[in-house]
Amino acid sequence: MSKSVANVKTTSKDMFADGLRKFSQIFPQFVSEGKIDFDALKAFLADKNALADEKDKYTFTWAGKKQSFQAISRPSYATLNPKIDESVDFDNTQNLFIEGDNLEVLKLLQKYYHGKIKMIYIDPPYNTGKDFIYKDNFTEGKSDYFERIGTTENGIKLETNSDAHGRYHSQWLSMMYPRLFLAKQLLREDGVIFISIDDNEQHHLKMLMNEVFGEGNFLNSIVLENDSRARPYGSIATTHEYIVAYSKNTDFIYEILSNPDKKFNYYDNEGGYDLYELRNRNIDFNINNRPNLYYSFWVNPNSKNDNDLYQISLEKEKGWVEVYPQESQGVKTVWRWGKDKAKSNLNTYIFAKKVDSNNRFRIVKKYRENTYTLNTVWTDKKIKTDIGTLETKALFNNKKYFSFPKPKDLIKQLLTISSIQDDIVLDFFAGSATTGHAVMDLNKQDGGKRKFILVQIPEVIDEASEAFKAGYKNIAEIGKERLRRAIKKYDFKAGFKVFSLTPTNYNTLKPYDGDDAKTLLEQEKLFTKKPLVDDFKPINLVYEIILKQGFSLN
Repeated sequence: MSKSVANVKTTSKDMFADGLRKFSQIFPQFVSEGKIDFDALKAFLADKNALADEKDKYTFTWAGKKQSFQAISRPSYATLNPKIDESVDFDNTQNLFIEGDNLEVLKLLQKYYHGKIKMIYIDPPYNTGKDFIYKDNFTEGKSDYFERIGTTENGIKLETNSDAHGRYHSQWLSMMYPRLFLAKQLLREDGVIFISIDDNEQHHLKMLMNEVFGEGNFLNSIVLENDSRARPYGSIATTHEYIVAYSKNTDFIYEILSNPDKKFNYYDNEGGYDLYELRNRNIDFNINNRPNLYYSFWVNPNSKNDNDLYQISLEKEKGWVEVYPQESQGVKTVWRWGKDKAKSNLNTYIFAKKVDSNNRFRIVKKYRENTYTLNTVWTDKKIKTDIGTLETKALFNNKKYFSFPKPKDLIKQLLTISSIQDDIVLDFFAGSATTGHAVMDLNKQDGGKRKFILVQIPEVIDEASEAFKAGYKNIAEIGKERLRRAIKKYDFKAGFKVFSLTPTNYNTLKPYDGDDAKTLLEQEKLFTKKPLVDDFKPINLVYEIILKQGFSLN
């Protein structure tokens, strides 16, 4: 028993250890026995003229920033327990709805989902002075932590972040920073994140994102006309909010925004091909800095279809022609996509086009007919806030159970420009689960197989609200029910697994800072003799092992 216990991971991924490992691979000369030699590192950077001037350097800080760093490095001892009875088609679906504090959930997702998410959308609290936010306690002990994140009968009560409080901007930033940092780790290299926000924190959010994602990865701020009726705001009526967009790095390229009801086009007005080369023409990448994107395709020269396109494969086939990325001014360039993404799009989105009679080919990507240019001001009536309210009311017998939900078509528009086929989409401020509804609706519309991961803290509902009177105790319950009703009403061929964040199934060692070897030994013996809690359920233990050993929840 003791040997098996020793081999089972009981915490989430150690973000600090992972970062140190990556750093040591780049600069092994500055790491010794798991510690960084800062004097040697500073001397090296000074020699390269890469050190910022301590007096004149630009900084962005706030009260509590240092403590928010601790939230990132502190591993989670929690787990995710399945709620099969609350799920839809649990055994077959790959969609997830997770109840719990999103900070801890993001940590638990790191081992398997690290670098696998294509698109993230979040609609966090706007910090208007009346919002409820989750105030992390960075100094609590394990027992306090488990009491805080553990499920309760009615849900978790959040605190109002009043604008009368002296640190209300700081508290919001401290809440957002570790979550955004962890979210970035989950994104694919060509991933993107969209964040809804208004003027209360838009400028702070952009500064925060510049620090976490890098200023060079800022894509744009979309101005969204969310209410044409105009809400009074001082002497100027407010009719807009923002969607701030950042990429993981410069691998991200917008898909062509298109009308999904129209067929794929192959010919333009001049009779040529409406096709993009898969080769990345927009970014100066070459084989030296992105070797993982340099590989060959194989083209069947006898497979020309009606559109003069040819079948391709990633495996060597007898009689087929090998094709590598084209050279640019004598430099070997690379493909835009990695092998996994290319494999999932073979002969559906990417084909080969014959260049000349000498059996020379290039790899190309088809796209839908372009209906309008993507711009930074969105005024479509279908994406206004009141539409989101009407959509949720239509699913809940014309009752208003949720305030200001985002409209489904807004999320669909973001999905259309950032995701295809089997991509995974994450929303860790899920609210009424609009993102999940949008993913299912777009999949039905374009035949895609996108998967969603939604995370929502079980925030208690006001007892005076219609939702509470109808029997809903927290926001997570509304989100799950919305998905169930949408699946039934619109005949979505989809389901979702429900998990809840709970304390671990293992008896964790109690913190001990003393130097009494006998006391420490007794604690270790107790853990070895009784590694599991008294009331653990086998299925919950199985999923904890799956999660912490780095396997998919599916």
